[in-house]
Amino acid sequence: MVSTGCTVIKVDLRSLKEAPRERLHLLPAEIKTDGDANVDQYFIPAVRERDGGMQVSYRGRALRGQGCPVPPRYVGLVLKEDHEPCLEEEDRAVRIKSAFSSLTYWNLETPPTADDSLVTAMTWTQIAEAVHAPVEDQ
Repeated sequence: MVSTGCTVIKVDLRSLKEAPRERLHLLPAEIKTDGDANVDQYFIPAVRERDGGMQVSYRGRALRGQGCPVPPRYVGLVLKEDHEPCLEEEDRAVRIKSAFSSLTYWNLETPPTADDSLVTAMTWTQIAEAVHAPVEDQ
């Protein structure tokens, strides 16, 4: 259960067992829809290895990418809300649509680096564990 201000979001963890494992791609694009995107039908990358990373061409532009694992002891989730909430303060329920242990992220024409925002975001678990770890008396 997650609380965002006055709203409580409930995640049905029972759906994790049946959740399919999917390959995910994080693209530098904006899709102006809230519905499902048939990515498997329209994004079938012919990946080429280049300079220690991956490269594909999408709509005439070069995308440079690399795999990014989910931190150890964690699992990535794709959540789905089955209906629109009526009010912002209304409690919400979501189910697990799929799960993943890694994803491929793509930069527009620039090679991936350790400073990319997704890579640095994945280190927050190590930072959180260090901050919340018991402190030993000296």
